[in-house]
Amino acid sequence: MRHAGFTLIEMMISLFIGGLILGGVMFTYLGMKTTTKGTMAIGELQESGRLAINIMQRDIEQVGFWGNYYNSSFNTTNTTSLTNITPDCFEGDNNGSFPDLVSNSNFKTIYAKTAASATELNCINNPVKNTDILQIKFVQGNQLEVSATANETAENSYYFLAEQELARFVKGKVDAATLNVNATVWPYSHHVYYIGEQTYTVNNKSLTVPALMRKRLTSSGMITETIMEGVENVRFVFGLDTNGNSRVDAYRSVNSMQAAEWDNQKGILTVQLFLLVRTLQPEAGIKINDQKYILGEDSGKRELTFNDNYRRTVFTTTIRLNNVGANLWRI
Repeated sequence: MRHAGFTLIEMMISLFIGGLILGGVMFTYLGMKTTTKGTMAIGELQESGRLAINIMQRDIEQVGFWGNYYNSSFNTTNTTSLTNITPDCFEGDNNGSFPDLVSNSNFKTIYAKTAASATELNCINNPVKNTDILQIKFVQGNQLEVSATANETAENSYYFLAEQELARFVKGKVDAATLNVNATVWPYSHHVYYIGEQTYTVNNKSLTVPALMRKRLTSSGMITETIMEGVENVRFVFGLDTNGNSRVDAYRSVNSMQAAEWDNQKGILTVQLFLLVRTLQPEAGIKINDQKYILGEDSGKRELTFNDNYRRTVFTTTIRLNNVGANLWRI
């Protein structure tokens, strides 16, 4: 019986064709892997930026709202305040957690500065330099029920008790018997947003990433919270009503704001927010040379240049302070 087989030349041709096919498959696989990795990184940036903006916007929009308390300031006649906690977050006159009723300055419910030293606002240690810090105080827009049959307040929280011409800052469970008929009760908050750094261990390796941080007033003092990893820089620009026409007439960066403008809280109508967000880990397949990111387009815009393997994106939004002015307060 005669047996037929492949010749050496046929074997070599088959191996060559098979190698071409395998090479094409591998090239397609690597391309799809790189594309998928890039898509996931972009999705990570989008999610981080969107959530960070949503959290900050919700807080900032509440600035200026004081329930049904309609006076334009807090003083010894219309307000019962609390002693500021120790240590507190503050800078300048009448800028602690609670109003200083004998101060000649208005209570500052919104204030910002650029981090330049190892300690800022007497409570923030090692913020990332050349990033902005925002301090806000507000009542949350959810009125609490306090009555003989139901009480939604808690022992270790702060509250604002509002009437048309009287205000009270209190700590602890509110006694319904102490409230007048028209009084309303609201949760009270003091938040400070800034950029810090967090260190984690991933696959037995130490990983340090920038993060949006927050100091929050609690019964234990100003505690520190991590809001969103990957936020590398933040900048604020304030829209001001300088002539009393209820329209934005000028824009000021943090370093351009004057003491009198911080004191006139009703003159701050909008807050422009700029966030620079980066991926948590570098991407080996890309190299960004002299990549420039600009936070704002005003004369004081912040320009940042990088040469590394991180993907980055700038997010921006403008937040309107609907509740500024004694006759405009609303949720």
